[in-house]
Amino acid sequence: MTGPEAETRSIVIERDLAHPPEKVWRALTVPYLIEEWLMKNAFAPVTGHRFELSAEWGKVECEVLDVAPHERLSYSWGDHDLKSIVTWTLVPTEAGTRLRMEQTGFKPDQPRYFHGARAGWPSFLDRLENVLARAA
Repeated sequence: MTGPEAETRSIVIERDLAHPPEKVWRALTVPYLIEEWLMKNAFAPVTGHRFELSAEWGKVECEVLDVAPHERLSYSWGDHDLKSIVTWTLVPTEAGTRLRMEQTGFKPDQPRYFHGARAGWPSFLDRLENVLARAA
């Protein structure tokens, strides 16, 4: 497919966190911590691992695509219509970690998914920051 219909949209959010990459990585990869800021899950940081994220509104089907401990994590995120990829990048800083979340793959005819993700990710990341502040 070529032309405008082949183009997809992405969401990128970056946050500077006052926590080391190891602590941020733990919050991104330990199931009970993921549940506190994102959704219920059976996540494992293993390439090829399939899992679901579930909330009151439904489920998201996922598969781990890339794991580089304390640096990068990528997984598919979708349902029968949406086929997207979420990639987390952790970069050490003097004050802690710069966390970058990018979700790619929103088709132009999927505004509900795009706008839902654009509205949802900032609140998920706010909750992640709260988990990091509480977690040992």
